[in-house]
Amino acid sequence: MPRYSLGILFAAATVVLTSCDFGSVNQGQVIAFQREAGTVTLIGDSNYRDPAHPRFDVLPPLTIQTPEDPAEMGPAPEAGKLLRMDTRSHRLTIFNVAAQRIDDVPYTEMGSAAGCVAGAAVDRVKKTVALCIDRKTLLVSVAEEYLALPDDTWKIGDEVRYYYKDSARALRLMNVTRTNLNKSGE
Repeated sequence: MPRYSLGILFAAATVVLTSCDFGSVNQGQVIAFQREAGTVTLIGDSNYRDPAHPRFDVLPPLTIQTPEDPAEMGPAPEAGKLLRMDTRSHRLTIFNVAAQRIDDVPYTEMGSAAGCVAGAAVDRVKKTVALCIDRKTLLVSVAEEYLALPDDTWKIGDEVRYYYKDSARALRLMNVTRTNLNKSGE
């Protein structure tokens, strides 16, 4: 093939590929899921280039429509507003719905036990919260002002990743937390 034909072929391929809209991918932690309305509200991940160390801190929260085809969604996400737990500095990072901001809440560890209760258990009399972290229950004490927040404040929401062309509508949505990517032949 003559050299000028390869150049024309390369130029044509470049024009075709640059005019295609491949869409984009985004990810975040679910803070609200409305199955009936088909919406997911999430806090975006500003550290998306390092999936092993997510940093859910992009505000304002983003609400997207779930895929029209249920087969493009996978397991339904569970919502929660506990974004991060830093055991070194003894801080919980939460999304405060009432204030529409991310708060760092200092805590004191009161104890732990193997196994988890379903969801977080808030004891407003003893001023403690039982968190489910890494398949164990961690009992913590927080300032009284934070105990007035809804119970789902102390639950970790699922991490989701979605593909879109219109940023308000997911064409595909994967629940990263509940999807086993290491299945072999199942």
